Amino acid sequence: MSTAPSLSPRLQKVLGIDAPVLQSGMGGVAGSALAAAVSNAGGLGVLAALRLTADQVEAAIAEIRTATDAPFGVNIWLHEDVRNPVDAATIDDEVVSGSQAVMNGFRPRFDLPSRHDRPDSDADLVNAALEVMIAQRVPVFSAAIGVPEAALIDRFHEVGSKVVAMVATLDDATQAADNGADVVVAQGTESGGHRSYGTKHDRAGATGSSTLTLVPQVIDAVGDRVPVVAAGGIVDGRGLAAMLALGADGVLLGTRFVATKESLAADVYKTRLTTGDRTTTLTDGFTGQWARVLTSEFTERWEESEATALPGLLQASAGRDLFGAAKKAHDDQLQPLYAGAGVGSLKGIPGAGEVVAQIVAEAEDRLSNTGGRAS
Repeated sequence: MSTAPSLSPRLQKVLGIDAPVLQSGMGGVAGSALAAAVSNAGGLGVLAALRLTADQVEAAIAEIRTATDAPFGVNIWLHEDVRNPVDAATIDDEVVSGSQAVMNGFRPRFDLPSRHDRPDSDADLVNAALEVMIAQRVPVFSAAIGVPEAALIDRFHEVGSKVVAMVATLDDATQAADNGADVVVAQGTESGGHRSYGTKHDRAGATGSSTLTLVPQVIDAVGDRVPVVAAGGIVDGRGLAAMLALGADGVLLGTRFVATKESLAADVYKTRLTTGDRTTTLTDGFTGQWARVLTSEFTERWEESEATALPGLLQASAGRDLFGAAKKAHDDQLQPLYAGAGVGSLKGIPGAGEVVAQIVAEAEDRLSNTGGRAS
């Protein structure tokens, strides 16, 4: 589908997409149907492979290829504590008990027993998924929460795959370009979901730079070598027009695509993103990694507790019973509802293809009325 190649000819040339709109690879949300819908509309749809087995990744790739002939991506984290899982036995007892104490305060709501044990160590799923992506020659490898090393990028390039690297700092942007990434996504602090750092920072460090601050810096640093895509607080065509005028080659959206028909997100999640109070906060209480989510009873209690989160994704494993029960009960206060700072502008739950078309049309209209994008 040719939507508006003139908006970003460089991104179109590198990724083969007509609309300069990339969909974020959001775990538990971005399945094959969402990825295919975005790609069929001219953007880059992305499958989330985190915590999927190799067989599940391969099956999902096959589903996307059945649904679209357009380019698509597969996303996975490269965080050092996720790619090389932490041994749960090495975690300090006080860290385990402190984390479980917060969750024990909520478990009675679902008649769950109190827990004081440490979770089992996570399986090594990341490297297995990477091997599947390479074997399947996916059009785009979407790397997040860690800069892909040059050797890994070379392996993808050898099979004809492009590499998109999401970063949250200027240093990581430079490293990604130096390592051979084809596109760099600059993630501002307004972004929903997890911070794209390869190692965990304290809360102040995880907050990072705003989109309007980081994107121009990344453009100045690597924009002459690779296309730069902006991410963080962007939910509509106004945001795309603003980022193109700033010099970016396109945008990456997450929150807007969560609230679409093809998203795997639960109905209560989609409703919370489009109605009522949508205040967001940063927390590491759900997964162990800093993420922007809708404020809830859990985020408030977690922050008040000053507990230390378990490393890697072991925090999510420790709370799997609680978070799973909350999701089953449609309880929006005790499950992670990832959302960017622009969530307050969301209205309705359209199809993902409609989102891409509307964003591009609105951006074209705004740019034509203001003299076009920056060169």
